[in-house]
Amino acid sequence: MFIDSVKFKISSGKGGQGCASFRREKFVVKGGPDGGDGGKGGDVYFKVDNNTDTLSWYKGKTVLKAENGKQGMGKKMTGKSAPALTLTVPPGTQVIDANTKEVLLDLLEEGQEVKFLEGGKGGLGNVHFKNSRNQRPTYFQPGLPGETKEIRLELKLIADVGLVGYPNVGKSTLISTISNAEPEVANYEFTTLTPKLGVVEVGEYSSFVMADIPGIIDGASDGRGLGIEFLKHIERTKTLLFTIDVSNHRTIIEQFKVLKEELKKFSVELSGRNYAIALTKVDAYYGEDLMKDINEFITELDLEVSNSNEFGFDKQYPYYIQDLTMNRYDKNKPYFVLPISSVTHLNTKSIGYALYEFLGKNK
Repeated sequence: MFIDSVKFKISSGKGGQGCASFRREKFVVKGGPDGGDGGKGGDVYFKVDNNTDTLSWYKGKTVLKAENGKQGMGKKMTGKSAPALTLTVPPGTQVIDANTKEVLLDLLEEGQEVKFLEGGKGGLGNVHFKNSRNQRPTYFQPGLPGETKEIRLELKLIADVGLVGYPNVGKSTLISTISNAEPEVANYEFTTLTPKLGVVEVGEYSSFVMADIPGIIDGASDGRGLGIEFLKHIERTKTLLFTIDVSNHRTIIEQFKVLKEELKKFSVELSGRNYAIALTKVDAYYGEDLMKDINEFITELDLEVSNSNEFGFDKQYPYYIQDLTMNRYDKNKPYFVLPISSVTHLNTKSIGYALYEFLGKNK
């Protein structure tokens, strides 16, 4: 089960109390105090592990607590310190204070381990309180309490390219065609119910990660549909790929404007990311003139059809691509507008190369 948000209370361990004892041995006269110190309470750590991709282990848990330190003993023996409680999370997890909404930790790197709460210090035994005026102290210190916080864990997937589009526009088919992802693919809306990641191989030693999220519909920012709930999963992406269905009853420009507006309502920063546009399902087009529709869309974006073809685009349909040489990239315009078909594999290889080049230029 994919879980991307959980809330619970977490506590470090309490320190063990010190010990009040006196040395009593047959041949030792007036042995004096020998109470040992209490052990330290368990710390709380967060550790990032690539082998997990969901927060489902935390579902249903309301309180997580490290163990308390053990009590000190006679003969100046210190109590055992409690082991640390280590919580494993996937990369991209944020630890948020549930009360103040402050982001306390942003855990991104594999193997990263961060101490979150310090365990309570153990109390001193009575051996520490002996002096010339009080040679028989009977008191000791209790252990210090641990720290407690109410937190929320939020998972935001880490990817290079995030797919954005209406439901059933071919996002899942595209990611299954060009990457190693295996999402559910069917001819009805909302087949994608949870985000999916796929690694797109570009050549023998090059690759990038693509994220697919549930489709966005009109009014998504007001709570309609599923997509807006998962837009947080593409907040970390460097580039957005708008997937627009040319066989949809809506016009190409209408779909694009709605998607841009819903993104802007969710996050102005996200809507300002570098982006490109894929015109999907050209094999299923049933209008009058696909060439004309694509040309009109490119013109409405104040762009011109391109002739350059370094990525091997199919020239059967018009397309647009920016020239990245000499730092000419204009982030207010899409990097490319490219007709594709995941079914007939039209431009599916080329789009991978173009996206990889685009990511490299914008690092």
